[in-house]
Amino acid sequence: MKAFVVDKYKKKGALRLAKVQEPEVRDDDVMVRVHATGVNLLDSKIREGEFKLFLPYRFPLILGNEVAGVVVRVGPNARRFKAGDEVYARPHQDRIGTFAEFIAMNEADVALKPKNLTMEDAASIPLVGLTAWQVLIERANLKKGQKVLIHAGSGGVGTFAIQLAKHIGATVATTTSAANVDLVKSLGADVVIDYKKEDFEKLLSGYDVVLNSLGKDTLEKSLKVLKPGGKLISISGPPDVAFAKENGLNWFLQQVMRLLSFGIRKKAKRHGVSYSFVFMRANGGQLHEITSLIEAGIIRPVMDRVFPFEGTNDALAYIETGRSKGKVVVKVK
Repeated sequence: MKAFVVDKYKKKGALRLAKVQEPEVRDDDVMVRVHATGVNLLDSKIREGEFKLFLPYRFPLILGNEVAGVVVRVGPNARRFKAGDEVYARPHQDRIGTFAEFIAMNEADVALKPKNLTMEDAASIPLVGLTAWQVLIERANLKKGQKVLIHAGSGGVGTFAIQLAKHIGATVATTTSAANVDLVKSLGADVVIDYKKEDFEKLLSGYDVVLNSLGKDTLEKSLKVLKPGGKLISISGPPDVAFAKENGLNWFLQQVMRLLSFGIRKKAKRHGVSYSFVFMRANGGQLHEITSLIEAGIIRPVMDRVFPFEGTNDALAYIETGRSKGKVVVKVK
C-alpha cells in the first residue's frame, strides 16, 4: 500500500511517499480502508521528536492520528464491527498511521461514523472531539452555569470545545483574531477576545476552567482569570507527574515530568488553583457519545481545507502556519 512515512525525527522535513506492507490484523482488530484522514499539529510534533521521551516510535514511521473509512476485515475476536461498516477513529498512540491506504486498529478504539457526515467531515472529528471531551467532561467535570475560557477558539480543538461547553450549559469565553470573531460566535462563544488587541487576563475573572493549547506565556497568564479552586488544563504541556504515572512511565521519567511542570504547578498553587496536562487517548466509547451529539445536530464539524492524498505534505505545511480555521483533512480514497 501507499503511505507517507518519516525515516527519522526531523524539523520541517517532508514526509516520504512510500510503498509499504499492509498492517497486520491482530485478534481484536479491524482493518480499515482509509477514505480520509485529519491532519494535526500533533503529527508535526511527533515528526520533530517532541514526544520521544514517552512515545519511542520505530522507523520508518507512518504518521497520521485520525481516520474515517470502511472496515474491510476483522480479527477472529472482533465482535463490534463487520466488513462494510463505515467507521471513524483515533488509533491508539502506539499504532498511529492514518496517512496510508489501510490501517489496523483495536476495535475498542473505533466507532461507527456519524450518518450525517461525509468521510472528510468525519475524519476531522476524532482527535479534537476526544481532546475536548477528555478535558471538559472527564478532567474538568464542567457543569451547567460554570465559566470556561477556551484558547484559540477558531482552531480544531477550539471549534469543537466551544460547542461541547455550550451544550453542557457553560458560559464560554474564547481568544481568537478579529477575522474569526463571527465564526466563534456562531459556535456559541459568549465572550470573544481579540488576542492581538486585548489582554484576556485583564478582561476576565472568576472562571472555573481554562483549556490551554498555546505557549508558556498564555499558560501563566491564564492563572489570573481563574477563581480559587479553578482548573487550568493544558493540552500543549508541560506534562506533569500524574500524566507520567497514568502512562506507566518509569521513575526517572516521572522526575523529568515533575521538573518540567514544577514552575507552573508552583504558580498555580500560589493562585489557589490546580494545573494538569491532558494527552488525549483513543476511546471508541467516548467517540460513540460524540457521534450521538453530531447526529442530533448539537455539534457540527468546522472544516478549513481538504487536500488530495498526494498533497499530504502541503496539508502539514498549511497546519504549521497556525492560520487554519477548524480542521484540515486529506482525502485518501
